[in-house]
Amino acid sequence: MKAGKDKLVSIVVAADGSGDFTSIQAAVDTVPATNKERVIIYIRNGFYYEKLHIEKPMISLIGENVSETIISFDDHATKAFPDGEPYHTFYSYTVFVGADDFIGENMTFINTAGPGEKVGQALALYADGDRACFRSCRLIGHQDTLFTGPLPEVPIDRSFFGGPREGAPRRQSRQYYENCYIEGDIDFIFGSATALFNRCEIFAKNRGAAEPDAINGWIAAASTPEHAPHGYVFNECRLTGDAPTGSVYLGRPWRNYAKTIFIRCWMGEHIAPAGWDDWNKLDAHHTVYYAEYASTGPGGSSDNRINWSRQLTGEQADDYSVVHILAGVDGWSPLQRERPME
Repeated sequence: MKAGKDKLVSIVVAADGSGDFTSIQAAVDTVPATNKERVIIYIRNGFYYEKLHIEKPMISLIGENVSETIISFDDHATKAFPDGEPYHTFYSYTVFVGADDFIGENMTFINTAGPGEKVGQALALYADGDRACFRSCRLIGHQDTLFTGPLPEVPIDRSFFGGPREGAPRRQSRQYYENCYIEGDIDFIFGSATALFNRCEIFAKNRGAAEPDAINGWIAAASTPEHAPHGYVFNECRLTGDAPTGSVYLGRPWRNYAKTIFIRCWMGEHIAPAGWDDWNKLDAHHTVYYAEYASTGPGGSSDNRINWSRQLTGEQADDYSVVHILAGVDGWSPLQRERPME
């Protein structure tokens, strides 16, 4: 464990015992709950079978190599607690980040529980802290791979959400994903955060629907609060996948004020010509903000997009800069990177 004059602290985790800890959670647990200084936790290559819970601010998890530093768990929505109560969606996470100023780099987060048809929702990452950054990470799951908190104000289908944020005040969060790979099938990026996905690959899995022309999945299910100026923005991303042609929608509204925008994104042939789905919520046609600018690729044509989505002008698209989306009142920029002393 090292501290430089800039007060950045370094901890090394190694599965083979060559570091300060063999467990990532054990390293996180040494950080004070009221931490106010950047703590860098380096994670050497290895497979870490852990359900990771982080509620301490200013922590960075930096992996050695994105494809060889792997955090994996297999909880899922239909798993039951000892009292018989199901986990539901929000206890199913592999990694939960509930503190501000988190940074994750060069790691893979996986939920290996399996397809939603068998196990229900299974989160790889539950991110619910402000000013969160993920760079060069892989997020892999099936249904509900990435949840970007906060939770919506109220549930739709029962009296509670469950999970680590049940009953907590709602606080709008800003999140930044750069050069990440995100894989799933049903609503695999969902939640209420203001989140910018910059130059990411978004991979839609084929879940093998038997019926011809069946919907294979949806990429984004935003629940943007009505008052929030921004929801999800995908900038210069690649939308890839092995799902059937025309079977995947860009998004559908988990809540009626969902905001989702794709700017200069390449879209594979798996993207449905209509682009967007209303989730049988006709009133959402007047409240959602679904838009694209300069989409390219086999699935990028605007010719048959639904008429309640928008095609932005170049001037409108220019407004969606990192600063404009994420700065907030504190002027935060995820492009300013903190590094420890050499």
